Amino acid sequence: MVRDGYLYAAGMIVVALAVGWFSPWLAIPPLLLAGFFLWFFRDPDRRIPADPFLVVSPADGKVTDVSPFQSNGRAVTRISIFLNVFNVHVNRSPIAGAIKQVQYQRGKFGNAMGAISSEANEQNIVTVEGEGHTVVFKQIAGLLARRIVFNKAVGETVTRGERVGLIKFGSRVDVLLDPAAEVLVKVGDTVAGGSSILARHPGASR
Repeated sequence: MVRDGYLYAAGMIVVALAVGWFSPWLAIPPLLLAGFFLWFFRDPDRRIPADPFLVVSPADGKVTDVSPFQSNGRAVTRISIFLNVFNVHVNRSPIAGAIKQVQYQRGKFGNAMGAISSEANEQNIVTVEGEGHTVVFKQIAGLLARRIVFNKAVGETVTRGERVGLIKFGSRVDVLLDPAAEVLVKVGDTVAGGSSILARHPGASR
């Protein structure tokens, strides 16, 4: 459970106690919200693949795009994952390595499934370098998301599938890969953060 879940739930329980003084029926909505927050901020353990050449999903959700993309003038393969309000929202590192760059970008809060949200929406851009390759992933805010959380700093090392933050409520995560990587997911696939394999870099075992 992410700590935020307890904080949100505690707030709703206090509200329920306050309004319940006047009528027990009034306490039902905040109690339901308390239960929702405890469920929403769940943080299940995952089995992480061991192969160092594999790239795992940084988020739970549905793959909405797999396509060539230009990032700062560099050709990459972009995999987009949309998280709805019912998904686990804890984010994980797609590879093991060192955090080389963290860039926070202010922006809009448009529909995270929209094509322009990858560039226009508020986001956190993280570069991880290790095991012979570099992967960039973006935590992108959506219509409901109003806070992006990233718990690591530049220079810190992470393991594959390690928890690194979360995006509160509906959102999107983009993963930018070297074009030489073999993509192992397709649009419409459902993935789980830390355990689902997105791609395989050259030289990986099969």
